[in-house]
Amino acid sequence: MVKYKQIHATCIAIDGYGILLRGPSASGKSDLALRLIDAGGELVADDRVNLLVRPDGLCASAPRALYGLLEVRGLGILRLPATKKTNITLVCELDNLEPIERMPEDKCTCLSGVKLPLIAISPFEISSVLKVQLALKLVVGSIIRGHDTD
Repeated sequence: MVKYKQIHATCIAIDGYGILLRGPSASGKSDLALRLIDAGGELVADDRVNLLVRPDGLCASAPRALYGLLEVRGLGILRLPATKKTNITLVCELDNLEPIERMPEDKCTCLSGVKLPLIAISPFEISSVLKVQLALKLVVGSIIRGHDTD
């Protein structure tokens, strides 16, 4: 039997790359996920995420009872198209209280013994979807920071 670790978070996939949204209850995980899905992402899991360490990385999936379900405040729990699993490429820490650093150093977090890139994001900012998309592009190397050029 496969042994998953379950955490309180939301996970979406963009172009096959998993993005884990974590933060306290009511911090905006599902709201940001909904906007990322509207921008072309795919739902993996909302509210609870199963994590499994595999040779190719940390795999995220939804608990069976929650597969394809997303809580949308004001509308309830809705069934949406979903992807069964994805490897996590980026972790977004949702922060509504502290100002986000303008020029942050690269940060990482460790989940189930796997080191992953970490960004802080204010989920209700208008630019939050674009910031997540850009952070993912930085992580996978499809764009670089201006100070990384010669």
